Amino acid sequence: MAFSMEMNRRSLLKRSAGAMALAMGGGTHFLSSRAAYAQATDLASQQLRTIGLSVTVQERILADFKAASGVGSTSGTAATFPDAQTRILSGSKDYDVWETIGERLPSVVMTDNAEQVAVSELKNWSNIREIFVKPDPKWPASAQIVGQIWTDESQQSLWMVPSVFNFDSVGYNPEILSDEEANSWTALFDPKYKGKSGLNTDPLTAFGQAVMAMNTLGLSNVANPGNPTAAEIDEAAKFLISKKKEGQFRALWGDFGELVNFLASGEIVVSDAWQPAVMAVKAQGKPCKYAIPKEGYRGWSIGNTILKGTPNKEAAIAYCDYWLSGTPGITVSEQGYYSPTTNIKDVMSPEKYAFWYEGKPWVGAEERGIKEGDLRDGGSLETRAANVAYWHQWPDEYDHLIQKWDEFLSA
Repeated sequence: MAFSMEMNRRSLLKRSAGAMALAMGGGTHFLSSRAAYAQATDLASQQLRTIGLSVTVQERILADFKAASGVGSTSGTAATFPDAQTRILSGSKDYDVWETIGERLPSVVMTDNAEQVAVSELKNWSNIREIFVKPDPKWPASAQIVGQIWTDESQQSLWMVPSVFNFDSVGYNPEILSDEEANSWTALFDPKYKGKSGLNTDPLTAFGQAVMAMNTLGLSNVANPGNPTAAEIDEAAKFLISKKKEGQFRALWGDFGELVNFLASGEIVVSDAWQPAVMAVKAQGKPCKYAIPKEGYRGWSIGNTILKGTPNKEAAIAYCDYWLSGTPGITVSEQGYYSPTTNIKDVMSPEKYAFWYEGKPWVGAEERGIKEGDLRDGGSLETRAANVAYWHQWPDEYDHLIQKWDEFLSA
C-alpha cells in the first residue's frame, strides 16, 4: 500500500491542473466556549475562507459561525470536488479550509497541501461517533473512513475533521419502478430504463457502483468495489462503455440541482442519488423514493481540511470545532445527512431527531413533502450503517481508473 501511495503521489504531482480537472470528475459545546477561544487568539483579526459543496458551504451556517466565534469575516465558495481540488493543487491561496471528502484526502496530503489538526485543539471532539475512531472488522482500516482521516494510528491529529456523513443509494420514481426492482445497484443499468437512467460524473463513484452491479449480475466477483484491481477496472470500464453505447444513460450528473431537476421532470426515473436530492424532489410533490440496496450502501464522510500556509489557522480550527458543536448539524440533518457528533441530539428537537436518526414516524405538520406518520427511507442511522457495501476510498490503481474513465467519457 505504501509503495502504491508513493506512485500515486508521483503521478499526481506530474499532472497538470487541466488534467486533474478532467480526471477528478471531553468537550464543551462551541457556543458556550467563546471565552476560551478569545483567550487563545483574537479571532476578530482573522477571516475564514472556505470552499466545498453547497451541502455544507451555506451562508446561514457561516453567519452563525461568525456570530458564535467572533471571527472577523467569513466567505464561502461553492464548488464541486474536482473544481476545488484543481484550484488548490494549482497553488491557489484564496482559501483556508477545503470541505472535502475522505477519499480525496490523499490528493492534498501527498502534495503537502494539508495542515494537521491536533485533537487537543478540538473542544467538541469527545462526542464523536464510533465509526470515526474504531475500525469495523469487516474491512482494513484504510478501506473505511477511520483509516483516512487520521495522520497516524495514535489518533492524536487529523487531516480532516468530519462534519457530515451519509450512506448513498439509488433514487427512483416509485410509479415506474417497484421497490424490488430499485433495491439493487443493477437498476441503474437495467435495459428497461434505457435512456432514463442517471449516473454520477465522479469516476470513484461510478466505478464502484458498476462493480457492485456486475457482482450481482454474475459478471464479476470483486471483494472491495471501492478498490478494484487494474484487471477489475478494465472489466468495469468495458461494462460502462457498453451501457453508454446502448444509450442507457440520460445524463451524467454532477450537481445537486441538476439531479433534482432530472428526477422531478421525469427525464430520469432511476439514478445513483444523494438522499437530500430525493427529499427535494418529494418536496415538489413529485414521486421519489430512496432504495435500500441489497448489495449495501456507499459510505462516505465530508469534513474540513485546513490548507497549509493559511494565515487564519486559528479561525480554521474554530470552524472545524464549530461543526462538532451540533448546531450546524441541524441544517444538514434536515436535508437527510448525518452529523458525526452525538452533540446533535442535544440541540435538535426530539421529534425531528427521532425521525432523522432513529427511524421513527414523522410527528407534526407536513414539511417539505414529509407527512405525519411518514418514515425515513432506509430506517434509522443504526440500520443504515449496518448495510454498507464499502466506504469511498482512494484506489490503489487510481491512475489506471482515471485513464479508463477518460475512455468511457470519450466513447
